[in-house]
Amino acid sequence: MISEILNFLPCVTNKKWLQCAKDNIPLLLIDHANCEKKAASSALHMTYRYVDKPNVLIKFSRLAREEMHHFEQVVAIMVDRKVTYSQLSASRYAGDLKKVVRAEEPGRLIDTLLIGAIIEARSCERFSALVPVLDEELSSFYSSLLKSESRHFLEYLELAETEASVDEVQERLEILLAKEKQLIESEDRVFRFHSGEPCDNLNSNRL
Repeated sequence: MISEILNFLPCVTNKKWLQCAKDNIPLLLIDHANCEKKAASSALHMTYRYVDKPNVLIKFSRLAREEMHHFEQVVAIMVDRKVTYSQLSASRYAGDLKKVVRAEEPGRLIDTLLIGAIIEARSCERFSALVPVLDEELSSFYSSLLKSESRHFLEYLELAETEASVDEVQERLEILLAKEKQLIESEDRVFRFHSGEPCDNLNSNRL
């Protein structure tokens, strides 16, 4: 599955981001917890917005529960490591991707599902990249998340493919993946789980 995700994504995580993650474990964990919580919230939002689509309701109800379980796991690790769960500003990643979403339905649903697939794919790619560079506990934890995150990626993608033609999915993916590549490869002033390449004055812009 990792090879499939690597083929899907337009680029891989650079070494500078991985080194920054290794040097900022508390920050990595806090933002990871935030990501899981936001993923659950987004899934629940889908169950409110698309009440006429049973397949969406069932899949996203399950997804929300699983994302909150992951959130609880991250928080437990933070407690064990005495990491204070402080407030962090959001990264630009998800917000900038959502700026590309079409306003009208069904385009809005299709784009939202494809962005969900992209975010889950990037999360999976970063978990995989982090496994060899982190301590044994975190390496084991992130390795354990790979199966579920890759399944989330497929679920988002398959739902999009049931709502749109092959040509439309491909056309929208090209646009969204180009944006994702720009966000991952350009410099970022803050370090977050989905941030781009850390810039030189990163430490003065942590929160």
